[in-house]
Amino acid sequence: MNRTADMTEKPDPWRIPVVVAQIPDTGLHRELEADKAVREAIAEVGGLREVLAASASLDVTPMSGGRFHVEGRVRARIGQTCVVTLDPIENEIDEPIDWIFAPPEQIPEMADLVEEAAESDVAIPDPPEPIENGVIDLGRIATDALYLAVDPYPRKPDAVFEPPVVPEDPADHPFAALKALQLDAKPPGPKKPGKP
Repeated sequence: MNRTADMTEKPDPWRIPVVVAQIPDTGLHRELEADKAVREAIAEVGGLREVLAASASLDVTPMSGGRFHVEGRVRARIGQTCVVTLDPIENEIDEPIDWIFAPPEQIPEMADLVEEAAESDVAIPDPPEPIENGVIDLGRIATDALYLAVDPYPRKPDAVFEPPVVPEDPADHPFAALKALQLDAKPPGPKKPGKP
């Protein structure tokens, strides 16, 4: 859920806080749809050309020990620029969400359990995210999952990078200058003995 430093300096573009004390024992389900202003903010913070659509379907389920399981999907249609042709392109995002949130005081203990699992052959679970001030922000979860799913090097399906073909000029060769120095600095030949 951690974003790059550039993203964290800006405010969260999509905020939908849920107070954990108000989550029923049966859990809750939320369907989220980002409006135009939120989509523009998501694009700005994420360095995207545009976000044409963004939605999420999330289930929040209480667990033992004050922990919560957030599961669902985020879907989006984003506008990017092809890294090969520089043409505008659109990409679809459909990213699963499966995160555990825990009270802040439990995070160090649970991080130790993750480290112990890393030393064994058991599958390593992700460390839980902290519940901040008694709130889980569903908008931030959806936004972070969206950012994690963005292709950093988007490319049109038929785009192929062709390096520029430059005719080889012997004078431009990296060692041409060394060769020229070698020819200019011929060592003097052996001295002939002089006649007495």
